[in-house]
Amino acid sequence: MLFRRSNLIFGLIIVFCLSLPVFAQSKPDGGSPSQRLLVMRQKLDAMHRSIEGALAGLKDDAKDDKGKKDDKTALDTPSARLKSLEKEVDSLNSEISNLQGKMDRSEKYESGDVDQFETSTADLQTRVDATLVETAAARSNPVSRVGDPREVKKKKKFLGIFGGGTDEYEELMGNVTPGRDRELFIVATREVRKHNHEVGRLLFTTIITTYSDSPYLPMAKLAIADSFYLQGTTSDLIQAAAAYQDWLTFFPTHPLADRVLLKIAESEMRQIGRPDRDASRARKAEQRLKALLQQYPNSTLRPEAETRLSEVQDNLGLHNLWIANFYYKRAIEQKKNGLKGAQSRYREILDKYPKFGWMDETLFKLAVTYQAEEENDQAARYFQRIVQDYPNGDYAEKAKQQLDLMGAKIPEPSKEGLERQPPTNKSFWANFTDELTGSYELTIDKNGVLMTKDFDKEKFELIDAVIENLGELNNSQIPKALTAVTNKTPAANPEK
Repeated sequence: MLFRRSNLIFGLIIVFCLSLPVFAQSKPDGGSPSQRLLVMRQKLDAMHRSIEGALAGLKDDAKDDKGKKDDKTALDTPSARLKSLEKEVDSLNSEISNLQGKMDRSEKYESGDVDQFETSTADLQTRVDATLVETAAARSNPVSRVGDPREVKKKKKFLGIFGGGTDEYEELMGNVTPGRDRELFIVATREVRKHNHEVGRLLFTTIITTYSDSPYLPMAKLAIADSFYLQGTTSDLIQAAAAYQDWLTFFPTHPLADRVLLKIAESEMRQIGRPDRDASRARKAEQRLKALLQQYPNSTLRPEAETRLSEVQDNLGLHNLWIANFYYKRAIEQKKNGLKGAQSRYREILDKYPKFGWMDETLFKLAVTYQAEEENDQAARYFQRIVQDYPNGDYAEKAKQQLDLMGAKIPEPSKEGLERQPPTNKSFWANFTDELTGSYELTIDKNGVLMTKDFDKEKFELIDAVIENLGELNNSQIPKALTAVTNKTPAANPEK
């Protein structure tokens, strides 16, 4: 079978790891300490660029600040508040970088520092977002300049993101004018489609922190989550799951809610490794998929969710089977302790994953453990279940032999059992490659909710419908299938 191990060393490794204290324990939903620090630094960089963009629209205010150096009121101007936050952002970013350096050099550090920095980053994010909203009025211009050519100013970097070139978005982000939210949304969409994800997120964020009454705000938040998901690195997927969850918290009854919940599950699924590795991401994906099926029982995405749940549970079942088989080998073949450990893992598979692809192996080995305890009646029931429900598997004949030796009845295969086919065995090379890379094949749609990973000008996406409808999305425009592409022809979308 696929996960039968001939080398005891691998088994010893897993048991050894399970018995050790966890020195670098992952925080729930956050990844490893190093990954969590990377996410924090990315958030702080985004804050810095948002503040820098806002300051670009407060130049007159900044000049007034200089003339009021001794005036305490100057400390409470929009410019001063933003500059103060900018210093806090840079200072915290520096501290986090120092801690990351310690990790990279394998130096000792306090594990609580990561939690503390995470709390500080979240608190700072809240204050930055609030201040950007509060200072939007100071950047407002009642006269709309939408459609007018923007002045492109020479600058060394575009908001600290790129070296060289011009800062073409400084005025777009810095000045608040009627209708500018739509322009920001269109330009942000274009940037994400060109794989300039950071730039696109910055422009979408400007809508959220500057145009609090904008009809584009909900879809801008969702587009930010999409951008992280489309980018697809581990840190991006962590942030995608968090951003999708944040959106779902505010819009649980939105017609796109089931798709968003599926994307949260898929964000976790894309981080799932082979079953002999950490199972935390698989467990989180399972929870999300179960929640989708429970909360949205009439969702058109139900078949896709059920397929993904089955695959994720196979991964979790194999994780348990691998550990159970180690204890089984110790107890049955080597006559050492471990019998109860094997039984508990096998029974957990039976209880939690009834559609597990390797159930016949699980049942057979569980039956053998009961034989070892001289509980033949219990063992016979499991052998009979193999013959009845899994007649096409590798263990059916073995189960019949055991039943014959025990003098127990050999049942006829059930109709469902005859139709059930065992999992396809991978080639040696495919197994070797998966072992080397740590990958595990799952059904995952790598497109976002509103946008596809590889933009095609010939296709009309959900985000195009949002632009066309001035920030809204009609139920009739949401495809029944799992796709971000609508059936509408692209000719109706002049904004691309």
